[in-house]
Amino acid sequence: MDLSVVIVNWNTRDLLRDCLQSVFAGLGGLEAEVFVVDNASEDDSPAMIRREFPEVRLIQSPDNRGFAAGNNLALRRVSGRHVLLLNTDTIVHGSLIPDCVAWLDRNPSVGVMGPQLLNGDGSAQPSCSAFPSLRNLTMQLIGITRIGRWDSYRMTGWDRSEERSVDVISGAAMFVRGKAMAEVGLLDESFHFYGEETDWCRRFCVKGWRLKFVPIPEITHFGGGSIRRLNHRRDVMLTEGTTRLHLKHGSHAAAVVCFTILALHNITRAAFWYAASAAGRPGAIARARHFACVVAELPKAWPSMPERATNS
Repeated sequence: MDLSVVIVNWNTRDLLRDCLQSVFAGLGGLEAEVFVVDNASEDDSPAMIRREFPEVRLIQSPDNRGFAAGNNLALRRVSGRHVLLLNTDTIVHGSLIPDCVAWLDRNPSVGVMGPQLLNGDGSAQPSCSAFPSLRNLTMQLIGITRIGRWDSYRMTGWDRSEERSVDVISGAAMFVRGKAMAEVGLLDESFHFYGEETDWCRRFCVKGWRLKFVPIPEITHFGGGSIRRLNHRRDVMLTEGTTRLHLKHGSHAAAVVCFTILALHNITRAAFWYAASAAGRPGAIARARHFACVVAELPKAWPSMPERATNS
């Protein structure tokens, strides 16, 4: 088996249909298997899969277990030499899938690679980044990351026209070498929605595997998908996941500093948008209320079960 494709779905039936159509159209001559893990959707996604894509290996979870645990349900069953983790809100174009498999076969020291992702308008998407270190988070807090050429965290000052070694590949479209995954282990299920691919990438790096962005075109990643249903909880979960990363790969003190930086980020944004709403800026009050809700739920964002590095 050349490739195992793993897609986790939660209430994105129509996006999933388009994604699966593009995947099957783009496999070329590869020997491949496609898994869809459905995280207890309520939009008849499983029925659509059975009706329109009988070749898909459907795994139904009785509840929404999140990104890491959902992917792991399939990753325990894959048989491909390589694995592609793919979001439902993506469209695969052309020969990208076989081209990426061929690239991995030519570069045996690379454990994880990310292809070129585009936004819906065709612009390049920042689909890889540096690790969210305390330095990088501080730069984000004070606004330096808004200046592209200084944004070493999200790498927005780079046009992604050449190969580059990176710290983190986006889980929206991530090719993983099966041999490397067997050594590193599965995704850490203590991460529910954010931080899981960052943690995984860090573990591949620690084991000596290289991570590469490769500008093989292309996948459209529309963004949103399941995340649109999370509202302000998205930012609460982002704070929790990022803090957990520092607990796991740093120290308790580093996690406290990380949590403080992210709390300040949300507090200052709430204050800014309330001030903007008082000045009559359109849409400002909605943004202010968003960040106010995040701030109100920050006590829930401290990880309940801090852990050191794990293989699951």
